[in-house]
Amino acid sequence: MVMRRWGAALAAATMLAAAPAHASAGYDAKTRMFRLDGGGTTYAFGVTDDGYLQAAYWGGRLGADDPIRLTKAQGLSGFDLVNSILPQEFPGQGAGLYTEPALKVAWPDGNRDLVLKYVSHKMSRDHVEIVLKDIERPLFVTLDYSIDPDTGVVGRSARIENRSDTDVRIDQAEAGALTLPVAHDYRLHYLTGRWAAEWTLQDRPLTPGATVLESRRGSTGSENNPWFAITRDHDAGEEYGPVWFGALAWSGSWRITVDQDPAGEVRVVGGFNPFDFAYRLKPGESLDTPTFYAGYSDHGMGGASRLLHRFERDTILPHDADGKLPLRPVLYNSWEATGFDVDEAGQIALAEKAAKIGVERFVMDDGWFGARNDDHAGLGDWTVNRTKFPNGLKPLIDKVHGLGMQFGLWVEPEMTNPDSDLYRAHPDWVMNYTGRPRTEGRNQLVLNLARTDVRDYIFKVLDDLLDENDIQFLKWDYNRNWSEPGWPEADVADQQQIYVKYVRNLYWIIDKLRARHPKLEIESCSGGGGRVDLGIMSRTDEVWPSDNTDPFDRLTIQNGFTYAYPPAAMMAWVTASPNWVNNRATSLDYRFLSAMQGGLGIGADLNKWSDAEFAEASRMVAAYKRVRATVQQGDLYRLIIPNGIDRDDRVANLSVSPDKQQAVLFAFLHSSQELDRLSAIRLRGLAPKKNYRVARIDGRPLADDTPAKASGAYWMARGIDVPLIGDFDAAGYIFQAI
Repeated sequence: MVMRRWGAALAAATMLAAAPAHASAGYDAKTRMFRLDGGGTTYAFGVTDDGYLQAAYWGGRLGADDPIRLTKAQGLSGFDLVNSILPQEFPGQGAGLYTEPALKVAWPDGNRDLVLKYVSHKMSRDHVEIVLKDIERPLFVTLDYSIDPDTGVVGRSARIENRSDTDVRIDQAEAGALTLPVAHDYRLHYLTGRWAAEWTLQDRPLTPGATVLESRRGSTGSENNPWFAITRDHDAGEEYGPVWFGALAWSGSWRITVDQDPAGEVRVVGGFNPFDFAYRLKPGESLDTPTFYAGYSDHGMGGASRLLHRFERDTILPHDADGKLPLRPVLYNSWEATGFDVDEAGQIALAEKAAKIGVERFVMDDGWFGARNDDHAGLGDWTVNRTKFPNGLKPLIDKVHGLGMQFGLWVEPEMTNPDSDLYRAHPDWVMNYTGRPRTEGRNQLVLNLARTDVRDYIFKVLDDLLDENDIQFLKWDYNRNWSEPGWPEADVADQQQIYVKYVRNLYWIIDKLRARHPKLEIESCSGGGGRVDLGIMSRTDEVWPSDNTDPFDRLTIQNGFTYAYPPAAMMAWVTASPNWVNNRATSLDYRFLSAMQGGLGIGADLNKWSDAEFAEASRMVAAYKRVRATVQQGDLYRLIIPNGIDRDDRVANLSVSPDKQQAVLFAFLHSSQELDRLSAIRLRGLAPKKNYRVARIDGRPLADDTPAKASGAYWMARGIDVPLIGDFDAAGYIFQAI
């Protein structure tokens, strides 16, 4: 419906201004302006006199009748033409565009000029659909905008359609462009890493010249994650100041480009990575881009992450049949105890020990299938190893269920070893270039899921595995990135479609498996956090942030993770001490408290635990179950940040339940020195007028000067003294409203 005036378009917004769960989409035909409102955010754009779609505003929510107008763009000189200064919502590579395009194409006759202008639109309550078209050729782009009523997170995507009678090649396709107003004190925040050192938060001044965040690996990777945040240098903090943020829902090669143009406006463009990318559209064909989600908060990086967590929990992560987000069970994984040396008796013995401490899900890791005695053989042969399991998996599964636990299994279905029956039968099924070497990573090759026969094979073997065994959980691993991404069987003009079709078929497999087995849960793992993004998270219940399980290293890793993704999806394990990563020794309490800040898992070799360790683990697992709803689905406040500007040698995080009835504090000390006194830790997010009773998670008594109960105002203003001393000390507290 086309609405004539803002007042008519947004009357409901005026009436319900205090209600955060309201969204509206409006169009002012007189000014040709579109506006989306949701949560505390307004996103607006309009059609220029020349027919371009121009960004107008993205920030805090405006009043229903507040004027929003397009700024008239003018070229700066013959070197910076108007098309490069104009902040387009979806710029085509043409008409003198020098900034990052959203779409770049090539026609068979050599034309590479693309100028996209407004044609039409459709609207609903919280959704806008805009059709653009090239000024001369029948190439159409349909832009899809949505806004979340609760959080104001905007979703941007595009469908590119070839309505001509000849082919067109797409060389670059983005989900859209985001524009921030002119300012010269922006800072860009993003996440980098490598194996065992993922989720390092970086920041830098945002100046003229592009900053490119990307993965060229065929999948998302640890090197960069498809998330960003932008703050103002002189008005930014953990809990105050404006933050613009965004994340791509795509599990393949991706790119986000952040640039400040010559006029001072900041552009953020994200979508498919154009590196090695080409996608032929035949007549009548179309290509859908990933969705680029974008949000805004007035409450600093902490407020931005809580807003994004809420959106991810409510909208991205899978929900159960009742529409609820399930809590993650306490999990045990056998890898550290057995490696590849799995068998029925050994796994049953571990399951019995795990059940004693309150574990709810038992997962057998690698080594149960094919000729899998190490990482050199067996991948792709998803049949039970009858030497290790003479009677199949049923006796083990029945035992695990009899102990009151769910049963889970490790798989890596996208890979094959050259030493496997699958590869010997189908050497053409892996990515390869004819006549070229096939580079192995971890002794394995990547199956080409872009092929329909490979896709169907992988689905069938997994579907059969789940049909034949009572399995509730799959740990879906992916232990290398691509090399030689060739597809010799496809037409030469279509071979680079592998970057899109592989990921689409991966999504297809997971979606169909979940439809066939609706109670199945899946963890996404990629040598740690190598494939974590909103695309894979919309199909899996949890993710594995890092193979590094050192509890001190995990504080930094988990801190970085939570800027982009919610604790509800973050798995963390209690493993052996000294830890294999760096030989650091820590107490069992410290390890539990570190891992209890997400989905709790245990990966230690229980065969080596003492009676005292079993007793302590039982207490901590029971305590975790009392607070897990708050930890996984509450609001996270990073009170003391690792390596933060306060130069504190501690880390402290607080989770507060949505109803503010419970809060859980986790505090960690690296080391104490010279009898230095520690400052009180002031909490956030409590209800000031509620009274909260406090108790330590481990059941130990409170410090002498800590009151057993006090108001939320007291805990936030005065804080709590947490006695930590020595090296790698930790404490946890539960605050319960009375």
